[in-house]
Amino acid sequence: MSRRARGILVAAIAVALLLLYVWAVAWRGWALVTSGRAVGVALGLAVLIIPLLVVWFVVREVGQAMAVDALTKRLADEGGLHEDDLPRSPGGRIDRSVAAEQFPAARDAVAAEPDSWRAWFHLGWAYDAAGDRRHARESLRRAVRLERAERAGRRG
Repeated sequence: MSRRARGILVAAIAVALLLLYVWAVAWRGWALVTSGRAVGVALGLAVLIIPLLVVWFVVREVGQAMAVDALTKRLADEGGLHEDDLPRSPGGRIDRSVAAEQFPAARDAVAAEPDSWRAWFHLGWAYDAAGDRRHARESLRRAVRLERAERAGRRG
């Protein structure tokens, strides 16, 4: 099984387990709402907010992952993907010091072309390699928005 297929399988299992949890919480919340007691109704409504937030978050993150995957395929088709040649430990972890050395080039590319989704895409993966997941997600979200705007501009 390929690494990508394993990743998708693990994500699907995690989402399925999370949805089972959401169902259980929603069921308990609904039981409280239908109890007829004021405190039960209030607590039940509060509990029902949790499943709604979880579903919103999961849909948002899965959509983002699919959008980034589409950008990856598009860059691959264009020949614009950078080769992942970062040294790794025997366990597969990226050598953060080498990633940090390569980071300024990605940051400079964004500074030179701030409206380039390709530059933001590469910056996102540079952040990821350097271990800064928060900035990686922000950069990849920006890449997705810029690419969508680019496509909309071509249609309009």
